[in-house]
Amino acid sequence: MKIGAPKETVEGENRVAMTPASALQLQKLGHECVIESGAGKAARYSDQDYKDAGVEVVKTAAALWKAADVVVKVRPLKNATEEKRVRKGQTVISFFYPAQNPEQLERMKDAGANYIAMDMVPRISRAQKMDALSSMANIAGYRAVIEAGNSFGRFFTGQVTAAGKVPPAKVLIVGAGVAGLAAIGAATSLGAQVYAFDVRPEVAEQIESMGAEFVYLEFSDEVQDGAATGGYAAPSSPEFREAQLAKFRELAPDMDIVITTALIPGRDAPKLWLKDMVEAMKPGSVVVDLAAERGGNCDLTVANEKIETKNGVTIIGYTDFPSRMATQASELYSSNIRHMISDLTPGKDGQIVHNMEDDVIRGATITYDGEITFPPPPPKVQAIAAKKPAAPEKTPEEIAAQEAALLRKAGRRQIAALVLGGLFMALVGVYAPPAFMQHFIVFVLAVFVGFQVIWGVAHALHTPLMAVTNAISGIIIVGALLQIGSNSGLVVALAAVSILVASINIVGGFMVTRRMLQMFQKS
Repeated sequence: MKIGAPKETVEGENRVAMTPASALQLQKLGHECVIESGAGKAARYSDQDYKDAGVEVVKTAAALWKAADVVVKVRPLKNATEEKRVRKGQTVISFFYPAQNPEQLERMKDAGANYIAMDMVPRISRAQKMDALSSMANIAGYRAVIEAGNSFGRFFTGQVTAAGKVPPAKVLIVGAGVAGLAAIGAATSLGAQVYAFDVRPEVAEQIESMGAEFVYLEFSDEVQDGAATGGYAAPSSPEFREAQLAKFRELAPDMDIVITTALIPGRDAPKLWLKDMVEAMKPGSVVVDLAAERGGNCDLTVANEKIETKNGVTIIGYTDFPSRMATQASELYSSNIRHMISDLTPGKDGQIVHNMEDDVIRGATITYDGEITFPPPPPKVQAIAAKKPAAPEKTPEEIAAQEAALLRKAGRRQIAALVLGGLFMALVGVYAPPAFMQHFIVFVLAVFVGFQVIWGVAHALHTPLMAVTNAISGIIIVGALLQIGSNSGLVVALAAVSILVASINIVGGFMVTRRMLQMFQKS
């Protein structure tokens, strides 16, 4: 089948849904690729780049829609002209936001399109490679820091120079989803002192592992659960919201840069950074609102504009952060599209199989075979596993009784093992010569003692313990050296092999130990 990518018609949209690299991968699936002339120009892909990749370049969008069996786009269909080009049975893949566009959804049903919305890809493990929302959010979070730095009048990192001391910039990230974590990574890499807040306390470990400080909120509300189905944050209770706003008011005077990322698909952005908080910020501070397209998290955000308040605070409300990094965004988005088409082409034979039993394909499909299929049923595999009920706490008496029972059981096992071992030794002693028995008894005792020593060590310490005890292989080398002068060729060969293997063990053991010790040393 032919996969076609038209030029985006939304003003300022620089991304393209097919890159030369993704076209090569699509051709390996048995498809032909076609693109509208100039579609990749804003993303730094020329028509010649596509021709070199074996892609057919057509002059007009009308010609592309007519030729392609599958049309891939970034933005939803903009106007009636684009909608009229959709023909019955044609597969269209793009962002769509069906909950916000019910009228267009009806028109796509009437047109008979099989429409796959990339914003509806379910957030389950198998679908991560197609998760275009996360891909674009990752870029938006990174770009938000770059835009903030462009408007901020000082360094991000702290410095001590002959001219004086420069303190690090203090950056607050509100929301630790994909965009928030990307912003944290970019800001910490630039040397800023980063703080992050999220209604989901379970993300605190992720935030702190990236070098940021999690802003804890002292709030007790049994009904407040920050995690919602699908990996997004849930709406907060009114009491929690008031406590959250109070914390932000406390932080506002100290923050140099605030980046807000709180947004739940299908809903207006919650107001988190209010007018009084902006007024409390220092002149020269910056607010970057990644939720500007849905009304913004900041009271004063103006969509698609950068403004400066009376007290000198810059508020950035751009809605095209991924498009401002068009080359990178196109690479990631086209890769998401390519993975989706790969799932639609199970036979790798260039034939689209729209399997509505597949969780991912069914979840992303909003119209199919003349019917509206939105909203989809919940996936068979949930994005976030349900919380297991907590086990009832045991009393100290019950714990002591359980430990005593385990000790008795272990003792019985040891006694049985000793009895069996003794019987085996007696049986061997009946037939084996005395010289053999002396060495054999020492060997058995060494194995038994070594097993007891190693078994008693916590599993977390096994790697460093074994790295050090491998050095005991030196004993094997001593024994092998004593046998290397034997008259028997077999003994000499075995001794040489023993020396080689033991030497590898010793060297490897010390190397592993050294690496592990370096992990705990400050640079």
